[in-house]
Amino acid sequence: MNRLKLTLPAATVTLLLSLALPSLPPATRAAGAQRLSPQRQLLFDIYKELVETNTTDSVGNTTEAAEKVAARLRAAGFAADDVQVIVHPGNARKGNVVARLRGTGARKPILLLAHLDVVEAKKEDWSPDLDPFKLIERDGYFYGRGSIDDKAMAAVFVANLIRYKQEGFRPDRDIVVALTADEEGGGFNGASWLVRNRRELVDAEFGFNEGGGGRERAGRALFNGVQTAEKMSRNFTLEVKNKGGHSSLPVKDNAIYTLAAGLERLSKFDFPVSLNETTRAYFERMASVESGQTAKDMRVVVQSSGADGAAVARLSESAFYNASMRTTCVATRVEAGHANNALPQTARANVNCRILPQESPADTQAALVRVL
Repeated sequence: MNRLKLTLPAATVTLLLSLALPSLPPATRAAGAQRLSPQRQLLFDIYKELVETNTTDSVGNTTEAAEKVAARLRAAGFAADDVQVIVHPGNARKGNVVARLRGTGARKPILLLAHLDVVEAKKEDWSPDLDPFKLIERDGYFYGRGSIDDKAMAAVFVANLIRYKQEGFRPDRDIVVALTADEEGGGFNGASWLVRNRRELVDAEFGFNEGGGGRERAGRALFNGVQTAEKMSRNFTLEVKNKGGHSSLPVKDNAIYTLAAGLERLSKFDFPVSLNETTRAYFERMASVESGQTAKDMRVVVQSSGADGAAVARLSESAFYNASMRTTCVATRVEAGHANNALPQTARANVNCRILPQESPADTQAALVRVL
């Protein structure tokens, strides 16, 4: 008899996680284009070096990336005390680097935060002519794991810090750059660890990270986004147990089939729209940026508090707007069986949920139980 079990593992705490869904950045140079300025060449070199350093959780090494950044900063004239590679005591591969450009001290520091780790990448999942850990430039775009999230920002921060140093720039506050481990997951979140254990290195009046974003039209800025809250990330495990058997004697009572049926039900389910103060204001303002039916739908969704199904359905065609209006849960991993000629005794799936701030993990779990 199949049994479908839903469990909630311990959640990984993330710091300053952006809700923004960025697009692939245009390359800073096209193939065969004119030679870059020294500053842009430096940025490209740092970017390439970071992308080509494997910093995945499974086999990668953010300490190696941190050391490479530190070496560049020290070579640019930063004092040893102002560039520190801080390795998590629980894992030698989970290093962070914190660098400081000294200012006059008239005001509290500003923190520029990016992460060095990247999501897992398998070569077989990529196009045959691409390697996730080789920076490839093609048709005005860069390809490589971390080319957006978040090694582009890390490279920009480091290149700018070096330029400030070279030009003798002394701001009225220290500029602190922190590049950290395990933002994408894992048990050694560098940002959280630094705040708890080395707060003096990253203490600042305010900080910038990969969150936010904006939009341009014809070279004119239309808006800049500001994050006021974030969704909570929780992973749930769906597990089906079965007595199994030999594949020569198949039965309908199959762990994989039961799990697949549950995932099919999940794929057809939408959590209800739930606007909060931030998303309500966002759609009100975005209605003046968008045009046509999209702008109308945004106004209707706000006025009806999400009760207008037609407007919600049209807006939900945009993955970003859909995720802004509701909690979402999606299957991200599946594993089952132990042999090609055996009926599976266990089938599991991971479901990743992004939960609105005004909702709770318990409510989300209860909804999943009802759907499954």
